[in-house]
Amino acid sequence: MMRRRTLGRARSLAALAGLLLVVACVLPWWRLGGEEGIPAVGGNGFEASGIVVFLVGVATLFLVALPFAAGDRPVGLDRALSYGALAIVGWLAFLFRFVDLLTSGALTFREPGQVVTNGPGLWVAALGLALLARAAYDVWREPVYR
Repeated sequence: MMRRRTLGRARSLAALAGLLLVVACVLPWWRLGGEEGIPAVGGNGFEASGIVVFLVGVATLFLVALPFAAGDRPVGLDRALSYGALAIVGWLAFLFRFVDLLTSGALTFREPGQVVTNGPGLWVAALGLALLARAAYDVWREPVYR
């Protein structure tokens, strides 16, 4: 008898996070200029450590699909540790890129405490990484069936 495993809430959340991370890297992360005759320059998530965020998104989608590709056999990678490690690597790469953008002047402060960027991809990536961290927590809280 074949028993197909259901996706479940935690892995659905991880799949959504992976999709958000992939889409976020395609969207612009920053932009400077473009007004008063100054040519606009900008970038997306495929620059510097942002590429790691993209790879985390792709790896997350791979990790969610892996148990279905393996059939009825349990997959050792489909654990909370794998999702958690991806979330940690993604957050570290994101924070490194965020600090890099802050120090280069690509992100500016218009009012105290308000970071302004013309790129929605940076914030979509942060949302995707937050969802991935929550998904890792949800997988960790799942009962273990052997």
